[in-house]
Amino acid sequence: MGLDKAGRRMVSYSLWKLNMLCDAECSCHVIIPVKFMEKGHPVLKGLVATRLLHQLSAVIATENCGYFLAVTKLKSIGRGKPCESSTCIIFPVTFCCRTLIPKNGEIMTGTVHIVQKRGVFLKCGPMNQIYLSSQKMPNYQYVETENPFFLSNDMSRIEKNGVVCFSVFAVRWKEDKYRQFKILASIEGDSLGPVSLAGTDVIECYEECLGSC
Repeated sequence: MGLDKAGRRMVSYSLWKLNMLCDAECSCHVIIPVKFMEKGHPVLKGLVATRLLHQLSAVIATENCGYFLAVTKLKSIGRGKPCESSTCIIFPVTFCCRTLIPKNGEIMTGTVHIVQKRGVFLKCGPMNQIYLSSQKMPNYQYVETENPFFLSNDMSRIEKNGVVCFSVFAVRWKEDKYRQFKILASIEGDSLGPVSLAGTDVIECYEECLGSC
């Protein structure tokens, strides 16, 4: 998938590491306004890195690379070319980064942020479109109150701000203005369901990734 001049798509990539946390090598065009550059001086690597991070924060994720967590190395900066309006210089850049790609079968923990009659939405790290349907909550019943929740036969609850251990059983990329993965969750199986964890543990995979960059 290519990256346009607005930094919206990746032009090339390679991934290694067969789990949710991946190291990727990507190429894109970094746009630097002329006003940020000193006339007669070479472009500073730090300036390119700053603009690259700014563009990636707008992209958030791509279908092939997943969610961008951190840039680990700036490998090369090509020769800059002026844009049509001559107000910006466009540099081809190759960089290494750490990404996160949700996979079917992964066991994760997430925090409930929306409770509805037919299920709940969870979030984990950069992923906030994780849907756990009531059909995938065996022995849980919806309880309608001012703060609704799901209650199981053993009196355990799935409620807002609660932490749930779940398995991923379906992942779909959604190419819309939000550019994110839609994830379907299940708590069918042993050791799945509401758990008691410190807040930092909920996004352990996310923080582990950032900490190792």
